[in-house]
Amino acid sequence: MVHQETVQLSTTRQGEMHDITGNVQAIVSASGVRAGVAHIFNIGSTACVGAIEFEPGLEADLPRELNRLVPPSRDYGHEQAWHDGNGHSHLQATMMGPDLTVPVRDGAPVLGTWQQIFLLECDVKPRSRTVMVTVMGE
Repeated sequence: MVHQETVQLSTTRQGEMHDITGNVQAIVSASGVRAGVAHIFNIGSTACVGAIEFEPGLEADLPRELNRLVPPSRDYGHEQAWHDGNGHSHLQATMMGPDLTVPVRDGAPVLGTWQQIFLLECDVKPRSRTVMVTVMGE
């Protein structure tokens, strides 16, 4: 069985994180799948999804460290082509990745006690985000 739904989000700034664990749990529950996988995919090239302990310290640490590793700059080739200020956004999102796959057991995503699913906005402008959740199994 395959079940798909989307999660719609609006972001306002670079580094903004959203806990989408509840959304994913609801989609998995609605799917009727008892055992399988849930694939969570950000549609777009300047945001990412992942799993983390979603707490204020890490919510600040992750975007800060990404900016340290891939700082905002006009020196990226993307800036030379488009001049839109988000070359680093594309690189950060690519490094983190657009997707996450989570096992499903007993009709629920299998996550650690302190593990939540997040979307991180890497772009410099407010965006409307669509996350596709595909649940597969039986």
